[in-house]
Parts: sequence; C-alpha cells; structure tokens
Amino acid sequence: MPVMHFHVRWPDASETRCYSPSQVVRDYLAPGQRYALDDFLQRTREALGIASERVRARYGFACSQAMDQLAEIEGIAARFAGDPEAEVAVLAFD
Repeated sequence: MPVMHFHVRWPDASETRCYSPSQVVRDYLAPGQRYALDDFLQRTREALGIASERVRARYGFACSQAMDQLAEIEGIAARFAGDPEAEVAVLAFD
C-alpha cells in the first residue's frame, strides 16, 4: 500500500507534514489549493478514514497512525475554530 505525506500551512503560517497510509488523499486535496478550515477538516476526515479502512481490508486492522494523524490535524485546527476566515493551504504531496 503506497504511503504518502501531504504538507499543509495553517492560518498562523505554521506548517505540518501529514501522513496517510494510502494515496486516496489525492482525491480530496490538491497541492496549491486553499480550503476553508471546516472544508479541510471534512476532506481530511473522509480521506484518512478511507485510507484506514483500506489498511483494514488488506491487513485485518485499521491504521492507527492515520487516526493519530487525524487527531493531530483536528487538534491544530481547533486553535483556529473561532476564525471564520481561517484557511488551510495544501503545499505539496510526497
């Protein structure tokens, strides 16, 4: 299963390298795009959920690392929840 990483820039200009056990993230996010915070969260929840289920289908267990990554993303996003203008930029895939 091809692992990938995606790099994001948060509203405060900090950056995070995020993990996915599957390239399904490419179906939900695009490098160079900016997403409203809530839209970004919905897209990453869905993508990482699907990625985790792909691991389950192949190996018999969900990907805890994908769920840990989602928890980290949600924790960082919570800092900006009160800002209706908050956007997340997807910088790159690797």
